[in-house]
Amino acid sequence: MTNKETSCTAFPAANPDHFQVFGEFAQVARWLRLFLRSVTIHVLATFASRGMLEVWCRTLLLVGRGRTGMSIRFKMTTIAVAVILVTNSLLSIIALRYLGSVWLAEVQTRVQRNLNSARAAYRKRIDLIEAFLSGSARDSRLSESILQHDTEQFGALLDDIRRGGGLDFVIFLDSAGRVLFRANSRIRGESLADDPLIHRVLDSGAAAGGTVLFSPDRLAAERPELADLARFELVPTSAARPTRETVRREGMVVASAVPLYDAAGQLSAILYGGTLLNRRYGIVDEIKQEVFPHEVYRGRDIGTVTIFQGDLRIATNVTMDDGSRAVGTRLSAAVSKTVLDQGGTWVNPAFVVNDWYITAYEPIRNPTGRVIGVLYVGLLQAPFTHQLNVISAVFMTLILGATAASLILLFMANALVLAPIRHVVVMAQKIIGGDLSARVGIRPPGEMGTLCRAVDSMAQAVAEREELLRLATQMEVGRSEQLASVGRLAAGVAHEINNPLTGVLAFADMMRDKENMDDQDREDLELIIRETKRVREIVRGLLDFARETPFVQKPLDINQLIVQTLRLLGKREAFQHIYMVEDLGDDLPLINADRNQLQQVLLNLTLNACEAMPDGGTLLVSSSTADDRVVIDITDTGCGIERKDLDRIFEPFFTTKPVGKGTGLGLSVSYGIVHQHGGTLKVDSDPGKGTTFTIALPAVADGATGGDRSVGAGT
Repeated sequence: MTNKETSCTAFPAANPDHFQVFGEFAQVARWLRLFLRSVTIHVLATFASRGMLEVWCRTLLLVGRGRTGMSIRFKMTTIAVAVILVTNSLLSIIALRYLGSVWLAEVQTRVQRNLNSARAAYRKRIDLIEAFLSGSARDSRLSESILQHDTEQFGALLDDIRRGGGLDFVIFLDSAGRVLFRANSRIRGESLADDPLIHRVLDSGAAAGGTVLFSPDRLAAERPELADLARFELVPTSAARPTRETVRREGMVVASAVPLYDAAGQLSAILYGGTLLNRRYGIVDEIKQEVFPHEVYRGRDIGTVTIFQGDLRIATNVTMDDGSRAVGTRLSAAVSKTVLDQGGTWVNPAFVVNDWYITAYEPIRNPTGRVIGVLYVGLLQAPFTHQLNVISAVFMTLILGATAASLILLFMANALVLAPIRHVVVMAQKIIGGDLSARVGIRPPGEMGTLCRAVDSMAQAVAEREELLRLATQMEVGRSEQLASVGRLAAGVAHEINNPLTGVLAFADMMRDKENMDDQDREDLELIIRETKRVREIVRGLLDFARETPFVQKPLDINQLIVQTLRLLGKREAFQHIYMVEDLGDDLPLINADRNQLQQVLLNLTLNACEAMPDGGTLLVSSSTADDRVVIDITDTGCGIERKDLDRIFEPFFTTKPVGKGTGLGLSVSYGIVHQHGGTLKVDSDPGKGTTFTIALPAVADGATGGDRSVGAGT
């Protein structure tokens, strides 16, 4: 089995003392969570496989933008459900992430405290060795053996010290750091002054303890079996740093060096002893028992302790799948970089050998401060994840319950709030069907009541306007029939007048040719001829106006139509006090128009101008071209139109005249005729100074003109 101590995001831990509290409920919550997860994955997979997820998103967008034919109820319900689901989902995500971060912080704090306890226990081991050696250095038998140079007794005494202190080796050195005696070994004479502990004693003269590395030769010099214990064949580890090594032979020991002084207070010798850590599981088991007393989850120890020599696991109670201790495996590259290279502390979840742990690593340094190993403690993540899942399941159940309750209340609220809408829809359908007496008839409180009241008021206004329109139409139809009758009568009278006028004019011409007439008679006869011709022109214009013809557009000279219209109006009594001015442009292009309808427009506008000048004034009619259009301006110096009425003057039945003086249809009809010809009709007025109506009609495309027209005036 390989070691995969890689950092990852994991669930935080809980207090193991509470693991049995949620027992059966935890199992139910776990199955519920798995079921909801599987259903969610299945639904999403179905949507994705059929392309429905995109369709659903587009539908939500269309609902938000109001581009579908969905009802208001469906739109409001969909939006509200989306808001509830999104809000609760965000709340759940935020709450679960916060809960996870809090629990992770708690378990990391706990594992950090456990690491502190493990460090204290590890240091305590070194202190015990130092205390034992310090006590042994005061043994009188040791001094007597040195003075008597009794080699056999001295070697036996050192071996007793080694066994009594549970040490792997004991060395007696002189004041220069040279080996004088070894327990159970006859190898002596080499200098150990470079050993960090010996070096510190020689420099300071005080006892020193710590962790040091022994080479294979030095281990063999102390005891051959120590070299065998220190030898490890490296287990391949995928997350570890790449290496070509297959075997490690160095050993890591905890040791202490105690100085011995003579009667003169001079350093005379050094007593040096220690214990090999490689494959010495009693040390890590004692630390685990002290830091994690009786903490078990489903038959497995929650806490584990490991001692690393460099990145090599040399003593541990982390087990492999077969139950053997996982020695020979190595640290991950990430942990090695942080702890071994940078000398920092690593506190994070990690996959250790065969399971997830909440881990903490810190460096082990030799007396010179160089990092030579790592001390590790880890908490099995499963129990903490178990309890977190239980709490998360309880929280999600509450959220689901709250969401379901919110949706139920939402549908009930929609039914209550939108009930008046159904009445409004039914009423609108009745009005569309022609029943203008239909009303909503309900007044719920709040904005809905205001809406129902406004809809009823609108329906009442429509009914009243419809009635007024019906009456006005009836009046207008009657007036139109009356005008038609008058027109027919006028046409008949004009025909009857035209015949005697022709006879009068013929006899007058014949009498003018007589030779026996004096000058006075001849002047009187000229007057008769002139006035008769004027009457004939009036009758001819009346006949042209009254003649009924279908709508036919033909090329038309607008100047001729203007002249004829003004000549016809000039004979009316209402225009006797109005000075009419013609300012007609030269070489105007022809227009395609119905002569009778366009003359009706000119008559309506000039008659309105006359009525706006009851005390007399000036009526200016001008023609020109602009942007391939023929423009006619009709300007009066009358009372003008108020600003508030300018936007409504073209509305049917709108009039500012007194009752009986107008129907409000003249400008509306004129506006429709001009637009029917593809033109525009605009108005500009200055109250108290006058009004100008501007007609713009498209010119004939071939550019034909209507000939020259000179400026003329009339009375």
